[in-house]
Amino acid sequence: MTRFHRMILFFAIVSLGLVTATATDQAQKATKRKPAAKSVAGAAAARPPAAMSGYRQLDVAEELRIEQKFAAIPSASEAKRHHLFLTAEPHPAGSERNNLLARHIAALWKLQGWEDVVIHRYDVLQSSPREVSLEMVAPVTYKATLREDEYDVDSDTKNPRVSGAYLGFSASGEVTAPVVYANSGNPQDYELLRKNGIDVKGKIVLVRYSNPYSYRGFKALTAQREGAAAMLVYSDPAEDGYKRGKVYPDGPWGPESHIQRGAITYDFIVPGDPLTPGWPSLPDAKRIPIEEAQSVPKIIAIPLSWHDAKPLLENMDGPPAPTEWQGGLPIKYRLGGAAVRVHVKTEMDTSVVPNYVVEARIRGSELPDEWIVLGNHRDAWAFGGVDPSSGTASQLELTRALGELAKKGIRPKRTIVMCSWDGEEYGLTGSTEWGEQFKDELRKKGVVYINVDSSTSGPNFEPQAVPSLAPLLVEISKTLKDPSGKSLYAAWRVTQQKSLQKKTAVTDAELVNTKIGSGSDHTVFLNHVGMTSVLLGFDGPYGVYHSMYDDHFWMNQFGDPGFKYHALMSQLWGVLALRLANAEILPFDFAAYATNLRTFVQELDKDAKAKREVDLQPLLARVTEFEAAGRELNAAVRGALSRLPRPEPATLARLNAQLLQVERNWLHESGIPGRPWFKHLLYCARYTYAHLELPGLTEAMEAGKWDAAKEQARILEDAVAKNTALLRDARAGIEPPASGKH
Repeated sequence: MTRFHRMILFFAIVSLGLVTATATDQAQKATKRKPAAKSVAGAAAARPPAAMSGYRQLDVAEELRIEQKFAAIPSASEAKRHHLFLTAEPHPAGSERNNLLARHIAALWKLQGWEDVVIHRYDVLQSSPREVSLEMVAPVTYKATLREDEYDVDSDTKNPRVSGAYLGFSASGEVTAPVVYANSGNPQDYELLRKNGIDVKGKIVLVRYSNPYSYRGFKALTAQREGAAAMLVYSDPAEDGYKRGKVYPDGPWGPESHIQRGAITYDFIVPGDPLTPGWPSLPDAKRIPIEEAQSVPKIIAIPLSWHDAKPLLENMDGPPAPTEWQGGLPIKYRLGGAAVRVHVKTEMDTSVVPNYVVEARIRGSELPDEWIVLGNHRDAWAFGGVDPSSGTASQLELTRALGELAKKGIRPKRTIVMCSWDGEEYGLTGSTEWGEQFKDELRKKGVVYINVDSSTSGPNFEPQAVPSLAPLLVEISKTLKDPSGKSLYAAWRVTQQKSLQKKTAVTDAELVNTKIGSGSDHTVFLNHVGMTSVLLGFDGPYGVYHSMYDDHFWMNQFGDPGFKYHALMSQLWGVLALRLANAEILPFDFAAYATNLRTFVQELDKDAKAKREVDLQPLLARVTEFEAAGRELNAAVRGALSRLPRPEPATLARLNAQLLQVERNWLHESGIPGRPWFKHLLYCARYTYAHLELPGLTEAMEAGKWDAAKEQARILEDAVAKNTALLRDARAGIEPPASGKH
């Protein structure tokens, strides 16, 4: 009997509308366990902080007491139980299983004590396979399996409801054509093919994942622009297979038949529902014709395992591929273009289906109209052991812990809003639609968005944050224990030193990655709404991404045996939310922001030709002024928190509103050139999802559009000057009046 059959009784009683009383009872039983043992991750480090950013010294002990009470609740065993339940069946967006999980989470949050639990429906364009096939017809015949192998040690691999190979939003079509090997499928790869006399127009390109990293949607767009008839994208063992180490089921890396599913949506142009770009896809929303949708690809695309790619590669003709294009298979990689011919067919069901976002909150006791927003997506390509169910399991332990505190009367000062997103894998869909629906309210009330996509695939802490919150992350890491026995801070420093390949110890300023790209649900909050954003996650060897093997067995064996990092993520996520929710003055450090901003500008100013064409010294001068204003504000905040009596509530409210406005002021309502949905002047993503700082200026300079670059530099100067004035005004509002001379 599969885990699905053991759990089907619960799901059978959940309707697609409201949760029934019986379903609620079942969910309640699921939460009534024996008292959880103290979290194996540890509640707090031995040495409490001497000071807390944003808090008066008198309040530090009380806040630490609350955080310790919270951190003692999340349990590794309960996280494992949640994870087992969440991964019992494949649950892609739009599936009955994923919709049922939405109702399960809503019922659980109500029982845990969360308020205003609501399920939002968005009707969005989505794509699922009817038929996908691939057959080599010359020089020999081979029919691709497009399936993953079963393993007796892992019963989930025998689940008949696991899909075969497909890519969301592939075009439907059928073609027979020669195959060309195009390495990673980036523009420079096609330039090399042209130099070798190979034209891919009308041909089928075979490209590989992660060499170097680029999002499969950018590979598809590039192939489409090059005139290719279809794209095959495969997992080479050099990237995520046996060349990296032991493979599943004996190790964490991908086996021969693993398939990286995914979508090829062009959501780096505009994310969310392709038919409602820039507005929410409510059931009665206006929709554009699919032919006008910028984010919908027009090319056939299929993912392959290396098992199915190898017969194509070993029969290729043409010149040998360059050394850097050679992969991990024991063959000579060639460019092809004539000998290997394949027949590809995809028939996709591309239609409008409902997605469901679950929202709940614990209303703030003093400042209910200031929101700390937390989110994780729920939809997975198969079981989603790492992505996203590790994050969802941590989320459910986090909500249990905060709910227990609320039931005991320990409520945050600010409101904590919790969301379970849908459709992330297809185009960041649920979060984008929710963000677009509540954009105006979020711009007034949103303090910060904290995203956890996946909790863990290993022990290495790798957070990303807008620079104003980077020092706070470091501060909090000193109060939590890593499962290794060290403080999270100490463990983080060790792994970051290895990651940066430094011989000397890393500084605190080097710990947080402040270069934030796209590819997860923070995108709408940072790039469109203008909310300060943080991304949390632990990383490690992970070669089964988006495959059937990313399941409970893999997590229990390799990703997080004992589920200790799941519990630590619940603690970290919740302590960060509480620290922000309860702060007297929001703990933003704009001097740190300015330091990072200067680095962004200086990296552009290194290019000699660009330096001759565009003078960035005025922008750097503005950044220096902004940094000075940030330092002065930091000192003024420390002074205000140390003085008695405390500042008046009206003074604090005005100051916190000004601090929130800084991130909003980085928005340019007309957006960056060519991608108006993306409105943040400092942050965006390249078409590969990789980070892109100062996007309008950077893209103009890289394209040699010098007039446009000068205009973008001027826009940045104005934004920095505006925020400098804002910080100075904020400082003046909390400094005591100068005493007169007598």
